[in-house]
Amino acid sequence: MQLLYLHGFASGPQSTKAAAFARRLPGLACLDLRLPSMEHLRLSAMIDAVRAAIAGDCAIIGSSLGGLTAARVAERDPRVKRLVLLAPAFGIAARWQESLGDAWHTWRDTGWHEVHDYRTGGTARVDFGFWEDVRRVDVGLPEVRVPTLIFHGVRDDVVPVAGSRAFAAGRADVTLVELDDDHQLVASLPALLDGTAALLVGSS
Repeated sequence: MQLLYLHGFASGPQSTKAAAFARRLPGLACLDLRLPSMEHLRLSAMIDAVRAAIAGDCAIIGSSLGGLTAARVAERDPRVKRLVLLAPAFGIAARWQESLGDAWHTWRDTGWHEVHDYRTGGTARVDFGFWEDVRRVDVGLPEVRVPTLIFHGVRDDVVPVAGSRAFAAGRADVTLVELDDDHQLVASLPALLDGTAALLVGSS
């Protein structure tokens, strides 16, 4: 079974978690989702790129925005057979609008918002079209019908665990593991790797 890793917002395929998963899971492909560019990120472009990368039955591991992307791909593409979501960014458009407050209005009015770039360690800017695209594409919770394992930190102040709880509620195929960790989940890497490997046993 093909294995794909999708990094989070303003991150990249060489992130700490991506590298750790690649070491644990031979053959894992870590995709670059800064698409079509960091300045002009689009969730729709990320979904299209992931679907284009799928060559057959696959499992997808996605972190934060990559987790949201993975779930949206899974609801559209029957070739996705397993999901592992790390603090998936469900409802990101509404959350950003609320959390940014006046800065969201500045983003809308000027067209640009400055963010921390985890890949470079510096800053980057993202156009308002990113928010508009997410609002259009990410409507409601994804309709996923494959075995799904979610890891989420209860101290996550970037993507609150409530979103994962709402997604998991009433879904027999979804297992939510809550961890004493923050959004990055780096301290919980051993649990993430072991749990993912267990889910994938017998699915390759």
